[in-house]
Amino acid sequence: MTWQFVLTGMLIGVLVGMTGMGGGSLMTPILVIVFGFKPTLAVGTDILHGAIFKTVGAIRHRRLGTVHHQLSGWMFLGSAPFSLLGVALSTRIEHRYGDSATEVMGYILGGALLFGAVGLVLKSFVKKTVVGDDRFEMEWRDRFAAIAIGIVGGFIVGLTSVGSGTFFGLTMLFVFSLSAHKVVGTDILHAAALLYVAGMGHIIAGNVDIHAVGWLLIGSIPGVLIGSQYSVRLPEAVLRFTLANVLAISGLKLVQVPNIWLVVALGLSVCAVVVMLIREQRRWAARRSERLAAGLARAAD
Repeated sequence: MTWQFVLTGMLIGVLVGMTGMGGGSLMTPILVIVFGFKPTLAVGTDILHGAIFKTVGAIRHRRLGTVHHQLSGWMFLGSAPFSLLGVALSTRIEHRYGDSATEVMGYILGGALLFGAVGLVLKSFVKKTVVGDDRFEMEWRDRFAAIAIGIVGGFIVGLTSVGSGTFFGLTMLFVFSLSAHKVVGTDILHAAALLYVAGMGHIIAGNVDIHAVGWLLIGSIPGVLIGSQYSVRLPEAVLRFTLANVLAISGLKLVQVPNIWLVVALGLSVCAVVVMLIREQRRWAARRSERLAAGLARAAD
């Protein structure tokens, strides 16, 4: 089972390259639901893969100047140690519950995915007003807030691998006066550093499939480069809404919602995405018509 991992990595890479989100939130449920990984092994494998994978994005954003290094560092002070606490709790759950650990971790992971879905929807309604060149100087209250965000988010990431993008990105949009571009760059840099710490913890705990990590990277690294080239061609709102639907359905599956309701949820989500695509197409056509009319008017004058 190699080309399946490469294809999965490629699809996740393209999605992250286009939207800047969805790596851990989608990879872990895919490993559990599609490839049959135990949730604990899926979490560890996804975290180590994400650490290497997001390093590519972090380097790119650093070169573009879309990273707030100080904010990333203060969040890392809280997230690094508490991610190891999450790893320890994840391993303890498996040892304590034995055969039922898979079900317990499934419920935890499902809940985290549902949280991520809600976060992505809320993120769509966040409107930021950026003044000047977005020079954000951190005060002590900002540093305390960054550490607190790191503590909560790091624990969630270590336990479930979900949240390195959704939780931190959403929280930074609400708390700090940063542009969306700088939030994405800062988030990816911080996530890469955090996932290395959590990934080492999972390697020590034996929760990583190195074979799967290698094949996933073969697909995901070129995928993120391809996705970044086409990021402006598809409406971000449609992609974010689609991702939120996938997270929600994956979460419902992991918390063992009856299949009939999963089918209903999937049908509704597909209809909603189609409606959004139609609306975006009409808006694009209307804007194009307006530009053509304006051009003709200028030519007539």
